[in-house]
Amino acid sequence: MQEALPLRVAPFFVAGPCSLESEEVAFGAASWLSERFRSGGTDWLFKGSFLKDNRSSASGYRGPGLVAGLEILGAVKREFGVRVTTDVHEPSQVERVAETADLLQIPAFLCRQTSLLEAAGSTGRPVNVKKGQFMAPGLMAGAVDKLRSRGCPEVWLTERGTFFGYGDLVVDLRSLGIMASIADRVLLDVTHSLQLPGAAGDRSGGRREFAVRLARAGAAWGVDGMFFEIHPDPARALSDSDTVLDPATAGELVDTALEHWVGIPAE
Repeated sequence: MQEALPLRVAPFFVAGPCSLESEEVAFGAASWLSERFRSGGTDWLFKGSFLKDNRSSASGYRGPGLVAGLEILGAVKREFGVRVTTDVHEPSQVERVAETADLLQIPAFLCRQTSLLEAAGSTGRPVNVKKGQFMAPGLMAGAVDKLRSRGCPEVWLTERGTFFGYGDLVVDLRSLGIMASIADRVLLDVTHSLQLPGAAGDRSGGRREFAVRLARAGAAWGVDGMFFEIHPDPARALSDSDTVLDPATAGELVDTALEHWVGIPAE
C-alpha cells in the first residue's frame, strides 16, 4: 500500500505541458517549473499526457502513446527529481502507468467509469479525478466511493469547469467547497476551465487571458492546489494551444496565486 503524497495542505501546483509532445518540450517546461518552484519553496508535481484521446476531430494530435510517453515522463522524474502524474484512459493502462506516475489522473469525461476507477484505486497510488463538465459537484461522491472501496490512499477532485450552453464553460466556485467535503484534496484546473469546447471547429478554443484572475479567485477561496498547463511556445503547442500558458504568464499566475492564497501568512 502506497501512502498519501507528502505535500503541504496548501499551496501546491500541478503543472506541465498538455501533451508529452517530445522530450524537448517536456524538459523545457520541467526546467522552468523546477526553477520557479524551487526558488519559492513551493510543492509541485509535473504533469503531461501520453494520450489525448478526447479529440474534436480524427486529425487531432493524440500524443506519443503509452510507451514513449512514459519514457519521457520517467526521464523528467529522474532529471529534475520531481513527482509526476499523467492520465489513464483504460483499466489495461493503469498498472503500467502506476509504475512511473506518483499520482494517477482520471480524465473528466471518464469520471464515472467504474472499471477504470476501481483499477486505479487498486494500485495503491493516490488518484486525482477531474470533475466531469456535465457533473454536479456533489455527485462526485460516487467516484470517491469507488476509489476508496479499492483501498485508494488519497482521493483528489479537480474542478475544470461546467458546460454553460454549447461551446462554453463556467466555473462555479461553490463546487470547490462542496467537493472539499467529500475528497482529501481539491484543486482548480485553471487552464482547462477556460476552454471553449469545439469553438474552433475541428478543435477547442479558449480564453487564457482570464487565467491569472481565475487563479486569484481559486487561491482566495482556499483550494488545496492549482493545476495549469504550460508550453515554451503556445502557438506551436500540438494540443490546447489556446489555453496553455507561456512561461511569463505562468509566472504571473503563480505569483498572484501565492499572494492571495488563503492560509499563507503575510510577510
